[in-house]
Amino acid sequence: MIEILGGLSRGIGTTVAITLLSFALGSILAIPLVALRRSPKRVLRWTGAAAIEVIRSIPPIVWLMFIFLGVGSDLVRLDTFQAAVAGFSIISAAYIAEIYRSAIDAVPAGQWEAAKALSLRTLPTYVRVILPQAVLLMIPASATYLIGLFKDSAIASVIGAQDITFFAFQSARITGEGLTVFLLAAAMYLVLSIPVAIIARASGAWVERKLVR
Repeated sequence: MIEILGGLSRGIGTTVAITLLSFALGSILAIPLVALRRSPKRVLRWTGAAAIEVIRSIPPIVWLMFIFLGVGSDLVRLDTFQAAVAGFSIISAAYIAEIYRSAIDAVPAGQWEAAKALSLRTLPTYVRVILPQAVLLMIPASATYLIGLFKDSAIASVIGAQDITFFAFQSARITGEGLTVFLLAAAMYLVLSIPVAIIARASGAWVERKLVR
């Protein structure tokens, strides 16, 4: 069992890197998407909504295969790690954009009216009034998505990314102890997810204290 754990541990760095990089890039790419989604112009709103729905409707494995075998082979040379990060970043952007949108929409209408009464422009309204309140709702939803992304990152092993699942398949073939190997792999994913939940809870409490002050 120690040997199996040692083998699986070689994929922890790749799993964490794919997940965190994809989440970070997705969080940034989600900003223009949610801007389109909340635009006062109908065409832009429809464009944003269509982009989000298309991205979310395509299975992650298809995105990874498209980027690695299609884009990565013909246009830009991408290794398995880069293709995995690119694919999951695109997917994350769509899901996180919806998290942003729903959190902003949940801010009471009175807050928008108060900002308008103070003659605040759009950007100051978001920065000073809306986003500080929306962040409280974004944190738990984003943490839930991040935990799910840790699990979904296992799909990257299909294109050869050397993550936990990649080494689990290798170990299962070599040892013939598939059940034990994948139980240990599952335990690793669980251990990686627990700190995310703890940090999210602490972050939410910290932001709430700041807002109360």
